[in-house]
Amino acid sequence: MIFTGKTRSDYLAEGIKEYCKRISRYAPFEIVTTEDLKGKKKNNQSFLKIQEGKQVLQRLKPGDHLILLDEKGKRYNSREFADHLVSLEGKTGHLVFLIGGAYGFSDDVYSRADEQLSLSEMTFSHQMVRLIFTEQLYRAFTILNGEPYHHN
Repeated sequence: MIFTGKTRSDYLAEGIKEYCKRISRYAPFEIVTTEDLKGKKKNNQSFLKIQEGKQVLQRLKPGDHLILLDEKGKRYNSREFADHLVSLEGKTGHLVFLIGGAYGFSDDVYSRADEQLSLSEMTFSHQMVRLIFTEQLYRAFTILNGEPYHHN
């Protein structure tokens, strides 16, 4: 998973850390954080998206399957998402989930993406999405392993 910039709130960072630990019981998993950009207030949104995109794209390998967490993406319930993860198994290189910055993604990142995933029709801060999605990824693994974490 790639985050653009560091997680600012300690409570979010602790929750993310806990779910990362849980996920690692099922699969190799890591979070890569790009550098916070300097001078954000001086730069416009388009410039920031382009710069964040460059940082992300340089970290990707050719076979990586890039999934953007984006409001325009496909929506799944938790069981459907777990099934989707299984459907990708063996068809792609590494799965890379990208949670962008406050202003979204550059055109270059959209062009490189293999798919887009939306968590909800509601809008969440990109900082909150980090925790929410990490929990959903853990939930998917428990569903796939028949564990009692997820209830219908």
